[in-house]
Amino acid sequence: MIKAIIIEDEKPALEDLIDTLGAIADDIQVVATLGSVKESIDYLSQQPAADLILSDVQLGDGLSFEIFNQSGIRIPVIFITGYDEFMLNAFEYNGIDYLLKPVEKESLSKALKKYRMLEKHFTDHHSIANLLQYLGNHKRKRIIVKKGMENISLRLEDVVLFYTENKIVYVIDRWGKKYLADKNLSEMEEELDSSVFFRANRQYIININFVRGFKSYEKVKLMVDLTLPELNHCIIVSQEMAPQFREWMHNA
Repeated sequence: MIKAIIIEDEKPALEDLIDTLGAIADDIQVVATLGSVKESIDYLSQQPAADLILSDVQLGDGLSFEIFNQSGIRIPVIFITGYDEFMLNAFEYNGIDYLLKPVEKESLSKALKKYRMLEKHFTDHHSIANLLQYLGNHKRKRIIVKKGMENISLRLEDVVLFYTENKIVYVIDRWGKKYLADKNLSEMEEELDSSVFFRANRQYIININFVRGFKSYEKVKLMVDLTLPELNHCIIVSQEMAPQFREWMHNA
């Protein structure tokens, strides 16, 4: 029996989801229904026994992503929402699928099938904890950035660097185009693949695929040479970070 938690603040949507689950699966037990970010954080922080979460993204008191940020829960999530603008973010928070409202039986059935396949795969490999580790270690492949009024899905492999200036974080791609990011560098650093991106100093995070090389600077620091010199950014790795940077480059 799959123990499921539903996070949904609209009663009709909650009832429809429960009815749809009952119609397509007889092995799912809804153990809790939660209606807000605060209620969900309080409940999930107690580490309840559950196998799967079905969660709306937009709740009355905020986005459900904050629930998983604060509770530290490591349960697979099927996100459900009326909008597709959060799709890329969903997979940063234990998301295994993303469904649009109104939820159709076929879509929900496919999402549950995906969960069962993942569960079986990792259970067969001796530990369901491996599934949670897989979800927790899954790094994003794209990032939503802004250019004027437009939201753009940018592939991380095309990002040369992130940098902050006057408390604003900018993103520069391989073509030299500049965008705005909606997170600070520390938050960004946590979400990026550390084998590809390196926090050179307080101002810069750089992509190893655009690093031509490096040289000594002021004896104890390092100056990074990018493959796009026309960007006109002088990136200095501090004395404290220089050993880690050398190791990062050598292990690439």
